[in-house]
Amino acid sequence: MSQLKSEFMLALNQICAERGIDPKVVIEAIKTAILAALKRDLGLAEEDVLIGYVVNVNEETGAITVEKDGKDATPAGFGRIAAQVAKQVIMQRVREAEKDAIISEYADKIGSLVTGMVLRFDGTNMIVDIGRGQAVMPQNEAIPNEFYRLNQRIAVFIKEIRDTYKGQAIIVSRAAPELVQELFAREVPEVNAGSVKIVAIAREAGHRTKIAVQSNEDGVDPVGSCVGQKGVRVQAVINELNGEKIDIVEYSKNIVEYVKAALAPAEGFDVVVDDSIRKVTVTVPDDQLSLAIGRGGQNARLAAKLTGYKIDIKGVTAEGVSVTGTEQFEIDSLGLGSKVRNTLLDQKITTVKALESKLESLKAELDELDPRAYVETGKAIARFYKKADMAREEAEKAARFIAERESENK
Repeated sequence: MSQLKSEFMLALNQICAERGIDPKVVIEAIKTAILAALKRDLGLAEEDVLIGYVVNVNEETGAITVEKDGKDATPAGFGRIAAQVAKQVIMQRVREAEKDAIISEYADKIGSLVTGMVLRFDGTNMIVDIGRGQAVMPQNEAIPNEFYRLNQRIAVFIKEIRDTYKGQAIIVSRAAPELVQELFAREVPEVNAGSVKIVAIAREAGHRTKIAVQSNEDGVDPVGSCVGQKGVRVQAVINELNGEKIDIVEYSKNIVEYVKAALAPAEGFDVVVDDSIRKVTVTVPDDQLSLAIGRGGQNARLAAKLTGYKIDIKGVTAEGVSVTGTEQFEIDSLGLGSKVRNTLLDQKITTVKALESKLESLKAELDELDPRAYVETGKAIARFYKKADMAREEAEKAARFIAERESENK
């Protein structure tokens, strides 16, 4: 092997190693670039086809020549202009190949936890540096009541590779329930080793999570393992989630015991199960009713998600609630954060009209939750009505069109 070949291949391999791409991709990029430069030199359009032209790259000398029908067809003075055009096309192809290599690498990491750094904000999306590549965290994958700053380090869950108008993008999340599972796997050796299994997770990101755990080994306490000595393990997870409450309960195949555990911290209640419709009826002492239901119905809602059963909760004498864990109200169409939503549900505000009429009286309470909550809620209401007006106009147009057609047919 000649010295020239060593230098050429050394430079080529260095580029490929730095970007994690195949050397053949660079060679092909060079050939494509030279053909593009040749078209420009010959005054041809980009869509024109160069019939009979072949680009040769000599791996020993690094020399590039153009042949047509087996004869040298390298134009005179082709050097500088061709090199400039070639450089641009080569860099573009190398960047594309590098991005493809990164996407391919992270496709194998979907479902895992990584630590990233906030790089910048792109509209409502956040761009996160996750090592070799950059990931996108859409607004709906962020924790609603979290505020992010540039260069902040955060743990994120690699959720998927998604096609966007800018090409494929790595999507990460902090709102996904799986993030909590991966954090426990990181903090709890028993979970990482598989001796303790997280059976189910119910989460309202930024506010509260319930997880059900079971032991796969005799003598291992699943709840105690996840809590840790003096709560150090669960506290590490809570800190990573900026204070999100976490309830850890022991999974049981006995649905009565499972529901009782899921509704903690309420206690002292009776459970009647109807497996045919996956429903349980819970009768709670009146002094435990509000505790079992939780603020805005959250405790009962998470318990229903965790167990997979519809839960009817009633007091001995007081009126109760019925939840499935998937309840949706009109105010949910506004995209409010969980804290604001739960505050409104506490006030029994479930419609946009009711919220609009009471918004001014709620200003102080919303300001206490978040200085921007009052203004953002007002904007959300305005968007809701604007969207409704547009839908009404479209419906009226459609109705007029149908009426005109019917009139013509007559």
